[in-house]
Amino acid sequence: MPQASYADSHRLSIEQPEVFWAEQAQRIVWQQPFSRVLDFSQPPFARWFVDGTTNLCFNAVDRHLLQRPDQPALVYISTETGQETSYSYRQLHAEVNRCAAVLRAQGVGKGERVIIYMPMIAEAIFAMLACARLGAIHSVVFGGFASHSLASRIDDARPKVLFTADAGMRGGKAIHYKPLVDEALKLAQHPPQSVIIVDRGIDQNLQRVPGRDLDYATLREQHLQASVDVEWVESSHPSYILYTSGTTGKPKGVQRDTGGYAVALATSMQYIYGGQAGDCMFTTSDIGWVVGHSYIVYGPLLAGMTSIIYEGTPVRPDAAIWWKIVEQYQVRVMFSSPTAIRVLKKQDPACLMRHDVSSLKSLYLAGEPLDEPTARWISDALRVDVIDNYWQTETGWPILSAQPGIEPLPKKFGSPGKPVYGFNVKLLHEASGEPVADEEKGVLVIKPPLPPGCLSTVWGDDARFVKTYFSNFHQQVYSSFDWARRDADGYYFILGRADDVINVAGHRLGTREIEEALSSHAGVAEVAVVGVADELKGQVVAAFVVAKDAASVADATGHQALEKALMATVDQQLGAIARPAKIHFVALLPKTRSGKLLRRSIQALAEGRDPGDLTTLDDPGALEQVRQALLNPAG
Repeated sequence: MPQASYADSHRLSIEQPEVFWAEQAQRIVWQQPFSRVLDFSQPPFARWFVDGTTNLCFNAVDRHLLQRPDQPALVYISTETGQETSYSYRQLHAEVNRCAAVLRAQGVGKGERVIIYMPMIAEAIFAMLACARLGAIHSVVFGGFASHSLASRIDDARPKVLFTADAGMRGGKAIHYKPLVDEALKLAQHPPQSVIIVDRGIDQNLQRVPGRDLDYATLREQHLQASVDVEWVESSHPSYILYTSGTTGKPKGVQRDTGGYAVALATSMQYIYGGQAGDCMFTTSDIGWVVGHSYIVYGPLLAGMTSIIYEGTPVRPDAAIWWKIVEQYQVRVMFSSPTAIRVLKKQDPACLMRHDVSSLKSLYLAGEPLDEPTARWISDALRVDVIDNYWQTETGWPILSAQPGIEPLPKKFGSPGKPVYGFNVKLLHEASGEPVADEEKGVLVIKPPLPPGCLSTVWGDDARFVKTYFSNFHQQVYSSFDWARRDADGYYFILGRADDVINVAGHRLGTREIEEALSSHAGVAEVAVVGVADELKGQVVAAFVVAKDAASVADATGHQALEKALMATVDQQLGAIARPAKIHFVALLPKTRSGKLLRRSIQALAEGRDPGDLTTLDDPGALEQVRQALLNPAG
């Protein structure tokens, strides 16, 4: 049971972490009990639940067979292909055993790596859980990543097997994976010995390399009655590697443990997400990202919930599709991103009213700062609780959030909330490293030990783990590389990346603040703000705005009128120092496939530089929009 209040619970988790986490550890099944809750004898490395043995797949699937074998565990929906399939816990268990048998036959066992390069299909989750069952380490690479990016991850992880599909689908267009895989394996220095392919029948010209490429459906048929024993692993055994997006040079693989991750997710499902066995959760992310790992796959299944895996966009066949799913499957908990909600904000508002969403208790949004106008709009439209939460690939679960399962505290629009239990959050001055006062900007850091579920190291590179995350201040603290401020009530407000700060004539401006000011204007749908090099001031502010009504800025007169109004809005909210030097109007902004703005690429174009690695770009036309806006600033 939770503590009496948020304050008591958080205090206990920081001052007596062994007491707090020993209680939470009872949420999962341990084959062998742990001898110690925490070993922090070699900071900043933390080992949780020392000597305890467990298994993620057993906790996510097997243990539910007694109480809810026929309850849906996984519902696969593809608006790209029109397929819709539900798997009970019993059926999921059977499929995972078949997949585990297939992998085992290829030599995959404890500690071996498997690269999963897949679209959003059920087999991708079978493969993840099968790896966990075998004690193998999966590394999911976002489907459609460019060949050289895939090759670099292959060489870092050195997998025994690569699990892929013939193609993925997005917006009605096929993305052929196999040619990308073939090219990656030519580039890789350490290619896997076999490639297992789920043939969806999308790529009619699928080419197979004899002796290396294997058909999953054929292999599955050979193992229909398979029963694969669970491999019980020590708590610190790696469960997966997830490469952080936007890395340059040698990939940076976030390594996650097993026991700590299982306990952290199981606890978060109650305390943060309010999920209970039998509830349905719909997370709109991709399994290639950390949200997909934690809250499409492992978190909901650990809690005995039904999880929806969705292949499609939020606006196809129309902007009501997500709400149709909510109604059809009585979704209780939903998790999406601010970007996705802003996309919906530009659609026909009638789509929000077409379906009964009364089953929905809460909508969680994360992945980037949630601006107040977007939060208010979706909260009013759906009449549900909208909960912002802030976290990173490295942490695996939220750092800042409302925690209604402990105590329903008031929320503040624009703030992801207060520190989550287990996270000892501080704000430090970027130069002195000293704590900053309330309402002052600082770099958000976490005083170690990091709680269970956070990265245990960088795969194969302990020194890089320490240097990257724990060497930025005179004291050894984990740096988030994010600016934030804290108000007098203890609520945190994320102001943007520390390396996205704009320095105008010695004044440091967070892109987040300016973007929020511009977003508050009724004529703005989306906005990205970057700092552009300036000989006189060091940097000046440049804003790239998507107008709600494109026709309003189609000519120079409309362009100038809205630009003037937006300048006045910034002046009013932040002062003249934050006023953009120029506002450019575009039809869309460059984003990754996970919905994050590519501010660095926008900044590079504005400064006449190479925009860099664009393998994660969702729509190549977006960068061309930026180029044209820079060439023709008057509209």
